[in-house]
Amino acid sequence: MKKFVLSLLVVFAGFTLTAQSLDIPEVTIKDINGKQVSSSSIEADGKPVVISFWATWCKPCVRELTAIDESYIDWQDETGVKVIAISIDDTRNSAKVAPFVNGRNWEYEVYIDENSDLRRMMGVNNIPHTFLFDGNGKLVYQHNGYAQGDEDLLYEMIQKLARGETLEAH
Repeated sequence: MKKFVLSLLVVFAGFTLTAQSLDIPEVTIKDINGKQVSSSSIEADGKPVVISFWATWCKPCVRELTAIDESYIDWQDETGVKVIAISIDDTRNSAKVAPFVNGRNWEYEVYIDENSDLRRMMGVNNIPHTFLFDGNGKLVYQHNGYAQGDEDLLYEMIQKLARGETLEAH
């Protein structure tokens, strides 16, 4: 319980625990192969990180992640950004996530938040919900929904972070 309260205080205060860990609560999620992992294992490595909450049944989510994937390799080469997709598909649908992702050949890391623990702790009500963290793990931007071209605005912010520019937290 103390760890939970401390994590929440850290998130709400806008501080990071270390320069490498992301400013997200620590909960257990699964990787795409069903292995349990801690959300604290997601690291910034000194580069920007995008975390997108999505679901297999969410058409705007799939459009956003597909649009990002089309340029992701270039984004990585130019900025070092890491994109992480966190599915909120529940236990009834979580078995569909790996074939869904593999069928689209998405290049980024995918995790599953079956119990919506991380989703709730990060205040995600609607999906897609996309977060951008700077290289120090500080949350600097987030948005809900998807409209064509949102990925271009996101990439502009990623480029600024990669150049060492500061973004005001939103």
